[in-house]
Amino acid sequence: MDESTRANCPMGRGAVVDAYFLEHRAKVVDIAAFLDRVERARGDGACDGGEDFRVAALRAAIGVLVDGKAERARRVLEVLSDPTVDPAASAAQQGAVGAYEGAAGARGPQAGRA
Repeated sequence: MDESTRANCPMGRGAVVDAYFLEHRAKVVDIAAFLDRVERARGDGACDGGEDFRVAALRAAIGVLVDGKAERARRVLEVLSDPTVDPAASAAQQGAVGAYEGAAGARGPQAGRA
């Protein structure tokens, strides 16, 4: 971390951990419970051919969290975001799903639909 970045961090590491650890511990437990539920669930037709693209994206994002490299928040958002730059001609659905479905082999609510 360079000096200009350090100047923007008024709290020491210990103070950051003291202030935020329990909140983020709970979030990690929530993610673990979600993954357990997904793995215990029966197939529902839409995802029987492979892992749902949203779960795959979440697993990829978790990999970013533990790789030891900087700028984790930016890189996690890149894993979960649509990398295309051209607008879609039409939307397949209204609203967001939280992950990019365009990866090869993506399976999810829209997979296999025309």
